[in-house]
Amino acid sequence: MDHSAHHTGTAHDQDAHRPDADHTGHERGGVTWGAAMKATLHCLTGCAVGEILGMVIGTALMWGNVPTMILAIALAFVFGYSFTLFAVRRAGLDFRTALKVALAADTVSIAVMELVDNGIIALVPGAMDAHLADALFWTSLLGGFVVAFLLTTPVNKWMIGRGKGHAVVHAYH
Repeated sequence: MDHSAHHTGTAHDQDAHRPDADHTGHERGGVTWGAAMKATLHCLTGCAVGEILGMVIGTALMWGNVPTMILAIALAFVFGYSFTLFAVRRAGLDFRTALKVALAADTVSIAVMELVDNGIIALVPGAMDAHLADALFWTSLLGGFVVAFLLTTPVNKWMIGRGKGHAVVHAYH
């Protein structure tokens, strides 16, 4: 007989009373895929803003592929860190502590994402030489972001499950 049918509370209420729940959407020793996806999407948003801005600036200044890519990657890190930095600053942390949290939370995630995304762009024939007005530029960039998201999510899940990466940010929410 299923005794869970006699409980009138919600699934969340049931989870709240479990000894292995820590009330952040994570179980001790593990993390939900949803939490990992949310952390990865947060990271991807900052990376995408920085990377696209870097490519637009590099193209506008008529830089070559290498300096434009370096600028795009640098801005991906700046914006990726900034999104976390602003979030934990709103939670009341001083700037120095917030910066340490952002660096601890995002470094590996951004690095994996940038390596995958830029690797895909470099491997797609003609993508490096495509212009901002070309469909090839946008499809390779967006495709790179999708693949980077798919490959970075398990990395974030593994890190959060070990108290690293975005798990550091959750302590301040």
